[in-house]
Amino acid sequence: MFLEPSFRNQRSGWIEVICGSMFSGKTEELIRRIRRARIANQEVVLFKPRIDIRYSDVQVVSHDANSMSSTPVSHARMLLDVPENTNVIGVDEAQFFDEELPAVCEQLALRGSRVIVAGLDMDFRGRPFGPMPALLAMAEYITKVHAICHHCGNLATHSYRLSADEQTVMLGEKQEYEARCRVCYAMGNIMDLK
Repeated sequence: MFLEPSFRNQRSGWIEVICGSMFSGKTEELIRRIRRARIANQEVVLFKPRIDIRYSDVQVVSHDANSMSSTPVSHARMLLDVPENTNVIGVDEAQFFDEELPAVCEQLALRGSRVIVAGLDMDFRGRPFGPMPALLAMAEYITKVHAICHHCGNLATHSYRLSADEQTVMLGEKQEYEARCRVCYAMGNIMDLK
């Protein structure tokens, strides 16, 4: 379990990254941390990419249907418009943001904000996804969460696309993706024939 660090009498910002495959609980963990910050009466802002409209246009929603109000944005630079007194800034689906996101998160952390970013670490091809590698390299705290493989029940680390669509960014849910362990992911379409 992640416990929030505490720096008393010190305005210190940092970056936390929550990563993993689809259906691993990334958004669930982001919502949990944001709720705890609100309980602590901290000033909180939550963002999501404008293109993510799977469950809601304006809310961050987990696959388990937990939700929280957020601000949809088109570009990472829009995050810099938060008030200076914002203690915690949450970012969901970070892999869908532009490559400026790491630099923006760095600026926000240098202002003294706690920046919590959640996103897929790998795309459906098993390659590092969007700005996530840079965020993982610069974060003070990293939490990798795991799903359960739909085929064998082991820990899943990969997002397996069930369709033949080859575009990197394709919004989807359980009809389009499965969480798979390394072995079942590597077996690919062989598993679909069973």
